[in-house]
Amino acid sequence: MLDNLTTEARNPASEQLDGLTPAEFVRLCNAEDAKVADAVAREADAIASAIEVIADRLQRGGRLIYFGAGTSGRLGVLDASECPPTFNSDPNQVIGIIAGGPPALLKAVEGAEDSLTLAGDDLEAVGLGPLDVAVGIATSGRTPYVLHGIQYAKRHGAYTIGLACNEGAELADLADLSITPLVGPEIVSGSTRLKAGTATKLVLNMLSTGAMVQLGKTYGNLMVDLQPTNSKLTARAKRIVSLATGMPASEAEQQLAVCEGEVKTAIIVWQADVSPEKARDYLAKANGHLGRALSLLGAENAPT
Repeated sequence: MLDNLTTEARNPASEQLDGLTPAEFVRLCNAEDAKVADAVAREADAIASAIEVIADRLQRGGRLIYFGAGTSGRLGVLDASECPPTFNSDPNQVIGIIAGGPPALLKAVEGAEDSLTLAGDDLEAVGLGPLDVAVGIATSGRTPYVLHGIQYAKRHGAYTIGLACNEGAELADLADLSITPLVGPEIVSGSTRLKAGTATKLVLNMLSTGAMVQLGKTYGNLMVDLQPTNSKLTARAKRIVSLATGMPASEAEQQLAVCEGEVKTAIIVWQADVSPEKARDYLAKANGHLGRALSLLGAENAPT
């Protein structure tokens, strides 16, 4: 019942919403949004556990698969789509599925979220299997599409995570792990694209980024596995090589050219004075972790 959902309740702070000036409206929004980070922080242990599982499954060849309806589905698709350019991940490693398919990204598809079979069909279409992690996203915690998707995923051996924003969510009872940031009533009753949507985005940021960091996609806080596919990312790659090595930007550009645009390779070539081929060999030995590859090279070249 919607009456039992906190996200559907009336927010006392916004009962006079339509009488506020723009400045008052902005202050109210900001005050309510400020509560979101605390709600997510209370789920820190669950989020950390999820990152460990996701990183382990990805390392072993599994995938991270988000699925949801409406705003929840759109946010999953958004997070998945940003992984390849940010982390040079395989486009099939993190997948976002929205009820109703691609048309639902722009316009609601009637009845998709209430389907009792569509999620299973969608997960079957991407070949969900036992190494995968399936993250069902449903602010209410009761969306039929997501509930049945979690059940399908469990039957096929995938690890399941439920992300909701309401206490006592059905989704939490079904999933192997539950993440439930309780953001409270929205300033527009039931408009979960607001605080609940923000909380969802924050959690998804942590899940994908945390897992990718565990997989060695950063060096310190530098984005060393990005794809320089446009002018902005090309400039960023050059800057990262320069920051990591201390070389001038012009030399960093030349180093990247020699290393076919591979940031990690360029850094190792400079730091360890080896060929690009040897740099790639050591990256492979270190499972893609730049810091570990440099340590291996350092140990190999240490005086005995």
